[in-house]
Amino acid sequence: MSMFHYYNFPHCEAFIFDEFLVTQIREGVTIRPEHNQDLRDIIDLHFSNKNVVYISNRYFSYGVDPLTYLGTSKIHNLLAIVIVAHDDIKKSNAELESIFYKKEFAIFPTLSEAMGWAHKVIQNDKKNTSI
Repeated sequence: MSMFHYYNFPHCEAFIFDEFLVTQIREGVTIRPEHNQDLRDIIDLHFSNKNVVYISNRYFSYGVDPLTYLGTSKIHNLLAIVIVAHDDIKKSNAELESIFYKKEFAIFPTLSEAMGWAHKVIQNDKKNTSI
């Protein structure tokens, strides 16, 4: 599992791996529905012919408009979202946001646990689609 691309957007950093992408949103940013276009562009470019899991590493404090997830749910090859919440406040926020996302959604305290879960989601999807 090796990183093969990196993006430095004004609102976040994005790290592209073989099966998933990881973002780290910058301090004080508010993620809104229009940010979905950057996510779609990355997924279309790097995952156009395969499914992907999105990992949000919540290292910094920032806001998310929950309506953003309504658009994110429509990305056809995005199987799941996993949030890395390093404290109870970030975990509570992620639990609230999960209501708005219509696919698999998980929360973990560490990035390594999130990556492991993402890998399992992708492997399970491959098993289910090869039957």
